[in-house]
Amino acid sequence: MSSADNSHIECPNFETLSLSLADGIATVSLNNPDKANAMNAAMWRELQQCFEWIDSEPGARVAILAGEGRHFCAGIDITAMADFIPRHTKDQQRINEQLRLNIKRLQGNLTAIERCRKPVLAAIQGACIGGGVDMICCADMRYASRDAYFTIKEIDLALTADVGTLQRLPHLIGRGQANELALTGRRCEADEAQQLGLVNRVYDDSAQMLDEVGKLAADIAAKSPLAIRGTKEMLLYSRDHSVEDGLNYVATWNSAMLHQQEMFKAAMSKAQTPEFED
Repeated sequence: MSSADNSHIECPNFETLSLSLADGIATVSLNNPDKANAMNAAMWRELQQCFEWIDSEPGARVAILAGEGRHFCAGIDITAMADFIPRHTKDQQRINEQLRLNIKRLQGNLTAIERCRKPVLAAIQGACIGGGVDMICCADMRYASRDAYFTIKEIDLALTADVGTLQRLPHLIGRGQANELALTGRRCEADEAQQLGLVNRVYDDSAQMLDEVGKLAADIAAKSPLAIRGTKEMLLYSRDHSVEDGLNYVATWNSAMLHQQEMFKAAMSKAQTPEFED
């Protein structure tokens, strides 16, 4: 990768997240371990702010999304639910309208992870419940420790999951499997999650997982950032469009973005990894 040093880049501070940047890798950790990283109002808001910063920071080439403590994420903080319920309104229709806007805002908070131009690798240990599943479905790749499990818990709370799982999960594991998990709310253990294609790999423990995910992130960070960003753009676009549309878009993209000097550098560099500008 580029010889530029990230140490001079000042990362923003957050109440519920920890963020660091080194060697092109931005590491984001949910940082509310006493509550199993339950998602309060601040965390929802800060996730969007954090990944928008990563998107805009040239020195960040790839991101790791992890959780402090025993569990990745216990989902929405039930004690903070009142923060999402509309008040200060006069009639039911305006309450309903405001609730819809609040749900759309929460959707946008997590969609920022998907829209981030840099690849996002989720590293999941312990519980990944409800909103945590919404979150990891926005990542580009998912990895788990052996003790990880996944639950679309909303159905057991008499809710319809509304922040992205029902829209994204069928693209990851197939509609039939997603239907079963969403309609039963049952636990999906790490090994099953790998079999379904929800996670790429399962590791013995969280330490091994973080070490291996860090190596994968470093491998991505060493490649042409322009090519990496273009590849993510094409993969997301092709998910939601026809093959013909995807082929047309990538032809248009490469006609504008293909970097001949970087291609030559990559082709000619055999002994060592070439360096690329951010």
